[in-house]
Amino acid sequence: MGVVDTVAWLARAAVYTAVVGAIGVLGMVYMYQNSLIYPASFPAGSRDHVPTPDQFGMPDFEAVTLRTPDGVDITGYLIRRPRFGGAGGRDAAAGPLANVTLLYLHANAGNMGHRLPIAQRFYHQLDCNVFMLSYRGYGLSQGSPNEVGLKIDAQTALDYILAHEQLKNTRVLVFGQSIGGAVAIHLASKNSERIAGLMIENTFLSLRKLIPQVIKLFRPFTFLCHQIWDSEKHIASVTNIPVLFLSSKKDELIPQTHMIKLHAALRKARADAGGPADNIDFVEFPLGQHNDTCLQPGYFDAAERFWRKYLN
Repeated sequence: MGVVDTVAWLARAAVYTAVVGAIGVLGMVYMYQNSLIYPASFPAGSRDHVPTPDQFGMPDFEAVTLRTPDGVDITGYLIRRPRFGGAGGRDAAAGPLANVTLLYLHANAGNMGHRLPIAQRFYHQLDCNVFMLSYRGYGLSQGSPNEVGLKIDAQTALDYILAHEQLKNTRVLVFGQSIGGAVAIHLASKNSERIAGLMIENTFLSLRKLIPQVIKLFRPFTFLCHQIWDSEKHIASVTNIPVLFLSSKKDELIPQTHMIKLHAALRKARADAGGPADNIDFVEFPLGQHNDTCLQPGYFDAAERFWRKYLN
């Protein structure tokens, strides 16, 4: 083999190796993207330790296990808030309950217990019952997380609330943060006649539209993303209930343009369907980033105003 032939062979071998390596990397991304999208074991201990509501001044709670239609046991907290009487407890809970139940759908890391400080503020400020869940593969719940599964989990939680003897006559407000916002939008799109309102915080149009913005290297390979979460499509079906957008202007993980475009998509869908457009609120937090929105001045007041204005 001459020098020219050797160089040509080496070049072909290098190209072949690069192609095979790229295919391998893309294959790994395709196969293991759920682990990247749903980091249920972060922070450390999230799959073993779940804080409880009584640690945050909410003593009247029940740890529940729900069996989903596809046979997965997921865990949740039902936190009751009496409308009248005392600091809680079973005796107080036997009386009339608050007429609002907040269904809390958390973001993609940790478990429901990590959101208890936020739930506590809603619990008091909205005078509401709270139902929280750890999705499949999160906290002490069975299974592995994926888009189809999380949608089933949220529907199971809503069905539980609406069948519960004490909660079935309460008004349900669905609240989702980040990827929980995508879960909430999908749930609302399928149950808009069964819930009273929707609140979403710092969520995205779809993962296929988000990934190229945050990981530019993957832009040509967006088609490999099988966890789609097409909220831009599903929000168009939320044609009647009040919706509150809680949006951080300096969100470093999900560009605020996603929330702005979701808001515009909802208003357009309402206009096209002849539905109400005056019950859609957009609240911006100028200094807020992705994970500190709830710490911004006026965050819980915005939720309270929304509830009292449209739903109380």
